[in-house]
Amino acid sequence: MTNPNAPTPDDAAPSTPSSAHLRLRSHFRLQWEEAQNAYVMLYPEGMVKLNQSAAEILKRCDGTRDIDMLIADLEKAFDATGIGGEVRAFVTEARTRGWLE
Repeated sequence: MTNPNAPTPDDAAPSTPSSAHLRLRSHFRLQWEEAQNAYVMLYPEGMVKLNQSAAEILKRCDGTRDIDMLIADLEKAFDATGIGGEVRAFVTEARTRGWLE
């Protein structure tokens, strides 16, 4: 899911407030990569191959949803419950890596 060579800011990101509308930072691009048979996060210095869960979360980080809406959307799409903690942990990690604003 993550690449140890992916960029990270100097400071760790704080936990994500529920009201934050999440979006990819402008220099990152999420796209399907046929050669990798997976979604990847592209950035000027390279790319990170994502697992399916990470890709599904990041596909929904388009600035229109806060974290609670994102979790509800994922639970509905995948007929799942109780995934909020894992989603919040991933979003916090993605913010720490500088992928989300």
